Amino acid sequence: MSGCPAAYQGGLSPAFVLHRRDYSNTSLLVDLFVEGRGRFPAVCKGARRPRNPASALLQPFQPLWLDATGRGEVRTLTRVESDGPPLPLTGEALLGAFYLNELLMRLLGRDDPHDRLFDVYRGALLGLAGGLDLETLLRRFELDLLRELGYGLSLDREMAGDAVIADAWYLVELEEGVRRVESDSDGPLVSGRTLIALARGETLEHAPRREARALLRRMLAPHLGDRPLRSRELYLQWHGAKPRAGLGD
Repeated sequence: MSGCPAAYQGGLSPAFVLHRRDYSNTSLLVDLFVEGRGRFPAVCKGARRPRNPASALLQPFQPLWLDATGRGEVRTLTRVESDGPPLPLTGEALLGAFYLNELLMRLLGRDDPHDRLFDVYRGALLGLAGGLDLETLLRRFELDLLRELGYGLSLDREMAGDAVIADAWYLVELEEGVRRVESDSDGPLVSGRTLIALARGETLEHAPRREARALLRRMLAPHLGDRPLRSRELYLQWHGAKPRAGLGD
Protein backbone atom coordinates (compact mmCIF):
# COMPACT_ATOMS: atom_id res chain seq x y z
CA MET A 1 0.00 0.00 0.00
CA SER A 2 0.98 3.60 -0.48
CA GLY A 3 -0.64 6.76 0.64
CA CYS A 4 -0.73 10.51 0.78
CA PRO A 5 0.52 11.99 4.06
CA ALA A 6 -2.79 12.17 5.88
CA ALA A 7 -4.57 10.03 8.44
CA TYR A 8 -6.55 7.17 6.90
CA GLN A 9 -10.26 7.13 7.67
CA GLY A 10 -13.09 5.07 6.25
CA GLY A 11 -13.11 2.29 3.67
CA LEU A 12 -11.44 2.14 0.29
CA SER A 13 -13.43 2.37 -2.95
CA PRO A 14 -12.58 1.28 -6.52
CA ALA A 15 -11.53 4.29 -8.57
CA PHE A 16 -9.76 5.68 -11.62
CA VAL A 17 -7.93 8.93 -12.23
CA LEU A 18 -9.50 10.88 -15.10
CA HIS A 19 -6.96 13.70 -15.11
CA ARG A 20 -4.04 14.90 -13.00
CA ARG A 21 -1.91 18.02 -12.71
CA ASP A 22 0.72 19.43 -10.42
CA TYR A 23 -0.51 21.33 -7.38
CA SER A 24 1.72 23.56 -5.26
CA ASN A 25 5.34 22.46 -4.89
CA THR A 26 4.91 18.84 -3.86
CA SER A 27 1.28 17.81 -4.37
CA LEU A 28 -1.03 16.57 -7.10
CA LEU A 29 -4.57 17.61 -7.97
CA VAL A 30 -6.46 14.68 -9.45
CA ASP A 31 -9.94 14.36 -10.93
CA LEU A 32 -11.31 11.02 -9.79
CA PHE A 33 -14.15 8.72 -10.82
CA VAL A 34 -14.96 6.63 -7.75
CA GLU A 35 -17.45 3.81 -7.46
CA GLY A 36 -20.33 4.86 -5.22
CA ARG A 37 -19.14 8.47 -5.06
CA GLY A 38 -18.93 9.68 -8.65
CA ARG A 39 -16.55 12.28 -10.02
CA PHE A 40 -14.75 14.80 -7.82
CA PRO A 41 -11.35 16.51 -7.51
CA ALA A 42 -8.94 15.70 -4.71
CA VAL A 43 -5.50 16.80 -3.57
CA CYS A 44 -2.83 14.25 -2.79
CA LYS A 45 -0.50 16.13 -0.50
CA GLY A 46 3.19 15.43 -0.90
CA ALA A 47 2.67 13.04 -3.80
CA ARG A 48 5.52 14.59 -5.81
CA ARG A 49 8.07 14.28 -3.06
CA PRO A 50 10.95 11.89 -3.79
CA ARG A 51 10.22 8.24 -3.08
CA ASN A 52 6.49 8.80 -2.59
CA PRO A 53 4.87 5.96 -4.58
CA ALA A 54 1.50 7.73 -4.76
CA SER A 55 2.61 9.75 -7.80
CA ALA A 56 3.28 6.61 -9.82
CA LEU A 57 -0.11 5.16 -8.87
CA LEU A 58 -2.17 8.28 -9.57
CA GLN A 59 -2.18 7.87 -13.34
CA PRO A 60 -5.10 7.45 -15.74
CA PHE A 61 -6.05 3.83 -16.51
CA GLN A 62 -4.47 2.48 -13.33
CA PRO A 63 -7.14 0.57 -11.35
CA LEU A 64 -7.11 1.89 -7.79
CA TRP A 65 -8.51 1.53 -4.33
CA LEU A 66 -8.63 4.85 -2.50
CA ASP A 67 -10.30 7.06 0.05
CA ALA A 68 -10.76 10.82 0.25
CA THR A 69 -12.14 13.01 3.00
CA GLY A 70 -13.52 16.51 3.27
CA ARG A 71 -16.74 18.32 2.52
CA GLY A 72 -15.45 21.15 0.35
CA GLU A 73 -15.22 21.38 -3.40
CA VAL A 74 -11.79 19.72 -3.38
CA ARG A 75 -11.29 16.65 -1.18
CA THR A 76 -8.10 15.38 0.42
CA LEU A 77 -6.88 11.99 -0.74
CA THR A 78 -5.98 10.02 2.35
CA ARG A 79 -4.97 6.64 0.99
CA VAL A 80 -4.40 5.00 -2.38
CA GLU A 81 -3.33 1.54 -3.44
CA SER A 82 -3.16 -0.42 -6.66
CA ASP A 83 -6.00 -2.68 -7.77
CA GLY A 84 -3.77 -4.46 -10.26
CA PRO A 85 -1.35 -3.40 -12.99
CA PRO A 86 -2.00 -0.42 -15.28
CA LEU A 87 -4.18 -1.33 -18.23
CA PRO A 88 -2.04 -2.01 -21.34
CA LEU A 89 -3.32 0.73 -23.64
CA THR A 90 -1.39 1.89 -26.69
CA GLY A 91 -2.05 3.57 -30.04
CA GLU A 92 -5.70 4.04 -30.99
CA ALA A 93 -6.87 2.22 -27.87
CA LEU A 94 -5.03 4.74 -25.68
CA LEU A 95 -6.51 7.66 -27.60
CA GLY A 96 -9.94 6.08 -27.25
CA ALA A 97 -9.45 5.77 -23.50
CA PHE A 98 -8.49 9.44 -23.23
CA TYR A 99 -11.68 10.23 -25.17
CA LEU A 100 -13.75 8.35 -22.58
CA ASN A 101 -12.05 10.30 -19.79
CA GLU A 102 -12.71 13.60 -21.52
CA LEU A 103 -16.38 12.77 -21.98
CA LEU A 104 -16.71 11.99 -18.27
CA MET A 105 -14.86 15.17 -17.31
CA ARG A 106 -17.08 17.31 -19.54
CA LEU A 107 -20.47 15.70 -18.92
CA LEU A 108 -20.58 14.29 -15.38
CA GLY A 109 -21.63 16.51 -12.52
CA ARG A 110 -19.69 16.28 -9.31
CA ASP A 111 -20.61 13.80 -6.60
CA ASP A 112 -23.30 11.97 -8.59
CA PRO A 113 -22.58 8.28 -7.90
CA HIS A 114 -23.42 6.82 -11.35
CA ASP A 115 -22.61 3.30 -10.14
CA ARG A 116 -23.76 1.64 -13.35
CA LEU A 117 -21.68 4.05 -15.43
CA PHE A 118 -18.59 3.27 -13.36
CA ASP A 119 -19.00 -0.40 -14.30
CA VAL A 120 -19.55 0.56 -17.95
CA TYR A 121 -16.42 2.72 -17.92
CA ARG A 122 -14.30 0.01 -16.31
CA GLY A 123 -15.60 -2.52 -18.82
CA ALA A 124 -14.85 -0.18 -21.72
CA LEU A 125 -11.26 0.27 -20.57
CA LEU A 126 -10.84 -3.48 -20.24
CA GLY A 127 -12.30 -3.90 -23.72
CA LEU A 128 -9.88 -1.37 -25.19
CA ALA A 129 -6.97 -3.05 -23.43
CA GLY A 130 -8.17 -6.41 -24.74
CA GLY A 131 -8.28 -5.28 -28.36
CA LEU A 132 -12.05 -5.15 -28.87
CA ASP A 133 -13.34 -3.18 -31.84
CA LEU A 134 -12.70 0.49 -31.07
CA GLU A 135 -15.58 1.92 -33.09
CA THR A 136 -18.21 -0.37 -31.60
CA LEU A 137 -16.91 0.06 -28.07
CA LEU A 138 -16.91 3.86 -28.23
CA ARG A 139 -20.46 3.98 -29.61
CA ARG A 140 -21.69 1.68 -26.84
CA PHE A 141 -20.07 3.87 -24.21
CA GLU A 142 -21.49 7.08 -25.69
CA LEU A 143 -25.00 5.61 -25.69
CA ASP A 144 -24.64 4.32 -22.14
CA LEU A 145 -23.38 7.72 -21.00
CA LEU A 146 -26.31 9.52 -22.62
CA ARG A 147 -28.79 7.09 -21.06
CA GLU A 148 -27.21 7.51 -17.63
CA LEU A 149 -27.50 11.29 -17.93
CA GLY A 150 -31.15 11.04 -18.96
CA TYR A 151 -30.69 11.81 -22.67
CA GLY A 152 -31.00 8.32 -24.11
CA LEU A 153 -33.31 7.37 -26.96
CA SER A 154 -34.91 4.10 -27.99
CA LEU A 155 -33.17 3.48 -31.30
CA ASP A 156 -34.93 0.27 -32.31
CA ARG A 157 -38.45 1.72 -31.99
CA GLU A 158 -40.12 4.58 -33.81
CA MET A 159 -41.79 7.36 -31.87
CA ALA A 160 -45.14 5.72 -32.68
CA GLY A 161 -43.93 2.43 -31.19
CA ASP A 162 -43.33 0.47 -34.40
CA ALA A 163 -40.17 -1.62 -34.62
CA VAL A 164 -37.35 -0.18 -36.72
CA ILE A 165 -36.89 -2.07 -40.01
CA ALA A 166 -33.36 -2.86 -41.16
CA ASP A 167 -33.92 -1.87 -44.81
CA ALA A 168 -35.74 1.41 -44.08
CA TRP A 169 -34.35 4.91 -43.48
CA TYR A 170 -34.90 7.12 -40.47
CA LEU A 171 -34.36 10.55 -38.99
CA VAL A 172 -33.42 10.70 -35.32
CA GLU A 173 -35.03 13.68 -33.61
CA LEU A 174 -32.88 14.38 -30.56
CA GLU A 175 -35.77 15.58 -28.42
CA GLU A 176 -38.34 13.04 -29.59
CA GLY A 177 -36.99 9.85 -31.11
CA VAL A 178 -36.83 7.90 -34.36
CA ARG A 179 -39.02 8.72 -37.36
CA ARG A 180 -39.21 6.75 -40.60
CA VAL A 181 -38.66 8.75 -43.81
CA GLU A 182 -38.06 8.16 -47.50
CA SER A 183 -34.51 7.44 -48.63
CA ASP A 184 -34.33 10.75 -50.55
CA SER A 185 -35.46 12.89 -47.61
CA ASP A 186 -33.41 15.83 -46.40
CA GLY A 187 -31.45 15.60 -43.18
CA PRO A 188 -28.92 13.25 -41.58
CA LEU A 189 -30.51 9.92 -42.48
CA VAL A 190 -29.63 6.74 -40.62
CA SER A 191 -30.39 3.24 -41.86
CA GLY A 192 -32.54 0.96 -39.80
CA ARG A 193 -29.70 -1.56 -39.89
CA THR A 194 -27.42 0.89 -38.08
CA LEU A 195 -30.05 1.79 -35.49
CA ILE A 196 -30.73 -1.87 -34.72
CA ALA A 197 -27.01 -2.62 -34.38
CA LEU A 198 -26.58 0.31 -31.98
CA ALA A 199 -29.60 -0.67 -29.90
CA ARG A 200 -28.36 -4.26 -29.61
CA GLY A 201 -24.71 -3.36 -29.02
CA GLU A 202 -23.65 -5.33 -32.08
CA THR A 203 -20.34 -4.91 -33.86
CA LEU A 204 -20.55 -2.12 -36.42
CA GLU A 205 -19.38 -2.75 -39.97
CA HIS A 206 -18.35 -0.38 -42.78
CA ALA A 207 -21.18 2.07 -43.64
CA PRO A 208 -22.95 1.64 -40.27
CA ARG A 209 -19.74 2.83 -38.60
CA ARG A 210 -19.91 6.19 -40.37
CA GLU A 211 -23.63 6.58 -39.74
CA ALA A 212 -23.31 5.63 -36.08
CA ARG A 213 -20.37 7.98 -35.54
CA ALA A 214 -22.24 10.91 -37.11
CA LEU A 215 -25.39 10.16 -35.12
CA LEU A 216 -23.61 9.97 -31.76
CA ARG A 217 -21.67 13.14 -32.44
CA ARG A 218 -24.98 14.87 -33.13
CA MET A 219 -26.52 13.44 -29.96
CA LEU A 220 -23.56 14.52 -27.82
CA ALA A 221 -23.09 17.98 -29.34
CA PRO A 222 -25.78 19.84 -27.34
CA HIS A 223 -24.22 18.63 -24.09
CA LEU A 224 -20.56 19.15 -24.99
CA GLY A 225 -20.94 22.72 -26.23
CA ASP A 226 -18.66 24.49 -28.69
CA ARG A 227 -15.31 23.79 -27.04
CA PRO A 228 -13.43 21.15 -29.10
CA LEU A 229 -12.51 17.84 -27.55
CA ARG A 230 -8.77 17.65 -27.01
CA SER A 231 -8.78 13.87 -27.45
CA ARG A 232 -10.35 14.25 -30.89
CA GLU A 233 -7.67 16.76 -31.89
CA LEU A 234 -4.97 14.34 -30.73
CA TYR A 235 -6.60 11.57 -32.76
CA LEU A 236 -6.59 13.68 -35.92
CA GLN A 237 -2.92 14.49 -35.36
CA TRP A 238 -2.20 10.79 -34.85
CA HIS A 239 -3.69 10.00 -38.26
CA GLY A 240 -2.45 13.09 -40.07
CA ALA A 241 -5.95 14.63 -40.12
CA LYS A 242 -7.34 11.49 -41.82
CA PRO A 243 -9.52 9.80 -39.18
CA ARG A 244 -9.96 6.06 -39.55
CA ALA A 245 -11.89 5.07 -36.45
CA GLY A 246 -14.16 6.24 -33.70
CA LEU A 247 -13.00 9.76 -32.80
CA GLY A 248 -12.85 11.44 -36.19
CA ASP A 249 -15.43 13.17 -38.31
